[in-house]
Amino acid sequence: MAALARQLQRLLWTACKKKKREKEGEEEEEDEEEGRGALDGPRSLLTAPRRAQRPHGGAEASCGLRFGASAAQGWRARMEDAHCTWLSLPGLPLGWALFAVLDGHGGARAARFGARHLPDHVLEELGPEPSEPEGVREALRRAFLSADKRLRSLWPRVETGGSTAVALLVSPRFLYLAHCGDSRAVLSRAGAVVFSTEDHRPLRPRERERIHAAGGTIRRRRVQGSLAVSRALGDFAYKEAPGRPPELQLVSAEPEVAALARQAEDEFMLLASDGVWDTMSAAALAGLVASRLCLGLAPELLCAQLLDTCLCKGSLDNMTCILVCFHGAPRPSEEAIRRELALDAALGRRIAELCADAQELPSLNTVFRTLASEDIPDLPPGGGLDCKATVIAEAYSQICQVSEECREKGQNGAGKSTPTHLGSALDMET
Repeated sequence: MAALARQLQRLLWTACKKKKREKEGEEEEEDEEEGRGALDGPRSLLTAPRRAQRPHGGAEASCGLRFGASAAQGWRARMEDAHCTWLSLPGLPLGWALFAVLDGHGGARAARFGARHLPDHVLEELGPEPSEPEGVREALRRAFLSADKRLRSLWPRVETGGSTAVALLVSPRFLYLAHCGDSRAVLSRAGAVVFSTEDHRPLRPRERERIHAAGGTIRRRRVQGSLAVSRALGDFAYKEAPGRPPELQLVSAEPEVAALARQAEDEFMLLASDGVWDTMSAAALAGLVASRLCLGLAPELLCAQLLDTCLCKGSLDNMTCILVCFHGAPRPSEEAIRRELALDAALGRRIAELCADAQELPSLNTVFRTLASEDIPDLPPGGGLDCKATVIAEAYSQICQVSEECREKGQNGAGKSTPTHLGSALDMET
């Protein structure tokens, strides 16, 4: 496993190196005034990504609810994402659940506070008998604002930073989405994306009006030329306009709340920080998730594979995702499993051919680039070849091991060695 991890790291490094250089060039121009990650200039990118994950999940069988979650630090020097998962809520009937992803900037304090305390504020505002749907929508709005007020009372005056947030509140009748900033959620229903949150950016008309009315400016698509999102927890330096309530400040913690009536065709909801959305569209992510569910992959393992795929596609940010599956989620398909096994076998054979045809064993990066240039059928929708990085690295690692074993066997007693080209190595194995 350690060797496999090293192979993947090499693969990811080459895939991301060019994008990393481009990112550094952009940030050198913007970093002095940037608030969305104001402390995260080019020096905060690591020389190699941290891929370690701790996927976890759970299920409430009586409600037909399953979830999985995972997070990866990636290329960033610090992990500033946080999340929380509640399959049941104290004081509320069975069938109520809460999930949230928070993406910190300028530090992890606001995101960690939100993950720990936002559920308490939601429960307090909901009360024991929530009125659906408008009473719940208003409760979520008040919960975000009251959590932000509490955070402000604890916030060190000299410290900057904040956090975006997206929360899913599940009831037996509705799905409630509350979000501020650029962490997103999408709902897949009957095989199609039917709902997606919209990022809070300064140039959105309603956001622009509020910023200007509070005496602020928008430069380089940023609040005061610095903050890339117009709604967030924290960021209290942008919440000082005199005589204006919290929801009308330059940056507001007021969430946009949607109430979606549940339907039998509802399949899954995906919540994720922007490190995920940077590399894949909502439709691509939904297609990849659906295809993996058809293979019978557990939601938590699916989340881990999704983050690995985004990392291989070039994401440079922290990444967190939560997958919540409903009754209508795709079920395991024997045909889908057969096609996936056939794809893995075909990739293994093709990698063996590429290695055998070369005079010297090609690098893993060379193998991956060659495969990427070829028309390979039945690759995972949305994820493509990047989704098979682990399979490719494992097949390559096995070939390397065979080649090394053959080289050792080929040493003769006189100190001479027989040819160690992989073609002869494979012939000997067969």
